[in-house]
Formats: sequence, structure tokens, C-alpha cells
Amino acid sequence: MSAARAARRFFILLLHPEARRAGAPRQPQDNAAMAKKKLVYIWSLRNAAADKAGQQIDYKGGKRYMKSVLESLVEALNDTALGDAYSLERVIYDDDANSPRDREKLAEYGFAYEPGKRWFYPPELRVQGRLVNDLLLAMASEYRREPLDSPARPAGKRAFEARLRETLDGLGADLVVLDGLLVILDELVRPGAPYCRRIVNIHPGITRADSPYERRGAYATLDALYGARGHKVVDWQTMESVAVEPVRMTGASFHYVDNGVDSGEVIHDVLNTEIDERDTILELRWNNFNRSLFPALHEGLAMMAGIDVSVG
Repeated sequence: MSAARAARRFFILLLHPEARRAGAPRQPQDNAAMAKKKLVYIWSLRNAAADKAGQQIDYKGGKRYMKSVLESLVEALNDTALGDAYSLERVIYDDDANSPRDREKLAEYGFAYEPGKRWFYPPELRVQGRLVNDLLLAMASEYRREPLDSPARPAGKRAFEARLRETLDGLGADLVVLDGLLVILDELVRPGAPYCRRIVNIHPGITRADSPYERRGAYATLDALYGARGHKVVDWQTMESVAVEPVRMTGASFHYVDNGVDSGEVIHDVLNTEIDERDTILELRWNNFNRSLFPALHEGLAMMAGIDVSVG
């Protein structure tokens, strides 16, 4: 067995103990000396809305459920060894109910769950015994209302990060997971800052700069789809593109957050998503979530926790 296959088997057995051979159940870990790390999850609801999270989407002539990254994480905390290592303390979102742009992007969902209306995951979803909806905390990045060249914008961003730090400190956060947060953090993640290398991101693309599959930024999935069709977009405003050799694979990266765009040190990545040039953007997103992104998140968290298992 190759080293790569052995590593994948390790994480399959770690995260899905039912995959062990019959008669060799996972032995419970001795957690007496290991306190759970406090996990805080931060996302932008407007990004999940663009993914159609929590909805049935059109898929190759049928329908498939678009599971959100948060729902996948909750399932892993409930059903795998990750729940022995982490406790989910809060789910923070930065969307601004007073922003016309945010209201437009969240028109299908709203800013909080309302019975009978669409939401990003089943409203009864629980994590480690608690309702996920009870963990939600709105922390609007209000500075985004200001024009890009407004002198009030940098000060507003600093104030937002200060509020975020105060909240994380109050929660005693050990690790912060970003998922589709449409804000670039600055003060919190600078070298020497209190949350430097304590904030990680799960990204729907390979972020290693030296990889032929590298897809950073907000358009990573669309970039991969264009790449499979033999095009490279050089201007996302005009959609100007140039011809390139087709690349028909993509994946996901779990990486530390720095001051750049998906440029932090990679902790773990998974390249396991084949691209059909006939895919729609949502079909490719569904495939990449299920084949690469969810595994990258779960396996990356397991690596950070240093969880060990003995293969029987």
C-alpha cells in the first residue's frame, strides 16, 4: 500500500470507525487527561446562500441535497472521533441586516431562522446535544457599507476585528474555523497577534502556490470549471479569458489564515474531484464539497488535534 493510500485509510478509520472490519470496534479514547478544544465557526451567510446550502439542487437530470459545510462539521462532531477532541462553542456570521446588498443576497433565507422558511441546514440540527440555531451569533461587518476609498472604512474594520477578538476571548476559543467568510482579517492574524495560527480556513480549491491545480480566491470553483474547459479567466470583472491546457481535477485546502487571500500555510489538502466540462457550477460545487472539501476539513481538524487510533 502506498504512503498516500495508507494515510487516507488512517483518516477513514479515524473519522468513520464503522469502516473497520467486523469484530474490531473502535476502542473509546481515554479523554480524562484531554480537555476538548473550544471551536468557534465563522461564516458569511451570503456565501452559503450562493451555494444554495440546505436546498435540493438540480443535478444531472435529478436532485441532490446541498449540504452546508457547517452541517457536515456538525455531523462529524456528533458521529466521529472529532467529537472527542472539539466542542463547538459558537457559530458567528458577519452579514449586515442593514446592508441593501446583504439583504438582496439573503432574500431566500433571511438573517435568522423563521419557522416554515428556508434555512441553511435542518432547523432541528443539534451538535453535541445543543441546537445549532442556539449557537448562532450575529456580528455584522458594518464597515462594508462604506465606499472602498472612505477613510471610515479602515477604522470600521479595526473596530469589527476588535469586537471579534473580544468575543473569541470571552468564549475561550482555542481554534477558529472560517468557512466562506467574505472578509479578509488583518489585526487578528498578523505574526505575533493573539490569534495568529489559531484561525484556519477551509477553501474549495487547492491553495498551494506550486500546484498545477491551484485555485485561490472567491471564484475558485468557477475558475476550476473554466480550467476544465480550457480557459483561464484573467479579469473577473469583464470575464476576459485566455486559452490554456485543460485541467480536469480540483480539490480543497485546510490552511492557516494570514493577511493574504488563501495564502496561509496549508495544513491539509485533498485533491479528489474530477471535473466534467459539462458540469454546472452547482454540480461541481456539490461534487467538490462531498469528495474533497468535507474530507479536507474533517481530516485537517483531526491532524491538528493529534488524534491517534490503532488499526485492528
